[in-house]
Formats: sequence, C-alpha cells, structure tokens
Amino acid sequence: MSDGLTRRLTTTARGGGLPEGALERFAERAAADGLVDVAYARAETPMGDFLAATTSRGLVRLAFLSQADEGAVVEELAERVSPRVLLAPERLDDVRRQLDEYFAGDRRRFELKLDRTLMGPFSRKVLGRTARIPYGGVSTYMEVATAAGSPRAYRAAGNALARNPIPIVVPCHRVLATGGGLGGYGGGLDMKRRLLELEGAPV
Repeated sequence: MSDGLTRRLTTTARGGGLPEGALERFAERAAADGLVDVAYARAETPMGDFLAATTSRGLVRLAFLSQADEGAVVEELAERVSPRVLLAPERLDDVRRQLDEYFAGDRRRFELKLDRTLMGPFSRKVLGRTARIPYGGVSTYMEVATAAGSPRAYRAAGNALARNPIPIVVPCHRVLATGGGLGGYGGGLDMKRRLLELEGAPV
C-alpha cells in the first residue's frame, strides 16, 4: 500500500465513507506493513474533545478541538512528523483511558511515553520543567524560565508553554503569571481555570 492510498483512506474514514470494520482492517494491514508512523484518534472528555496522536516513541500531540480544526492538526502532523498518518483509534486506547481517569479525578499522574518531536530545544527545557510541577501545584512563568536556565526569558517561556503540543499530560495549565493571575492558555482561560479547579490548585 502506498502513502497516497493511506491518505485517501484516512480522508474517506474521517468522512464516514468506509464500510463498518474496513478502517480497522486497513489500520491493522498498514501497521503490519510498517506504513503508519502517526496514529490518531478523537478523545471525548467532559471539558471538550481532543485529537490525540502517537508515534512509536509515544504521545506526540494532544490538540484542543475547540481551538483547532481536526483536519489542520492532521495536516500539521503530516508535514512536521510524517506523511504516514492514519486514523487508528485502537492505538490510542491507553491515552484515552488515562485521560478519562484524569478527568474523573482518579488519576494524578500520567504514565505515557512522550515523543517531543514538535518541541524546539528551549521548549523542551521549559516543558521538561513544567512536567515536574505536581498535581494540585502551580508555578510561574518566571520560575519555569529560571529552572530552564534563562531567568530573563520568561516571555519566551510563556510562548513555549502556549505552543505546548501535549497539554494536560505536560501540565502547562499549572503555570501562572507572577502575582497569581492565570496568564494565558492554548485551550482558553476558562479551560485553564477548570483544570486547576479539578486538581484543587489555588486559582
């Protein structure tokens, strides 16, 4: 099977044009033939739908579908990670299960491998520090920038957090403005506030 066929069938699947079970059979065949580099699926949560995508390295993207078009996210993955992208929900089962547990208040720490392909060098430092902020805790842009080795780069740290390709799992919602204000958030400030409230963090 060619990359072009992979794309055509993925597009057809998104539009509901495949017979029942065909997508699953195709995904299995494509995976067996080594044709799938990025698998993605929609994840439904009480705070809105997400698009989750994974590679052999781990979770590479978790996008707020309230803020981004699904097709645009898939296109970004095709351009920046690999053109061999396929809708394959069963490969995201563990990710979706852990998200369900988190939103139900039953999970405080994600146990997922991460693929940092979509993070630049400075972003990796900032988001690496952010990943260590505990459930229910908060930090500030200045503290995160300092921990990343660039105390004066708090605006750049804010930009890195705003472009976090794996929110929730890498908890950029736990970073606040100096003085306690919410600051910004890629999923919107209402989402940020709700996530902090879910965790019992000071808002």
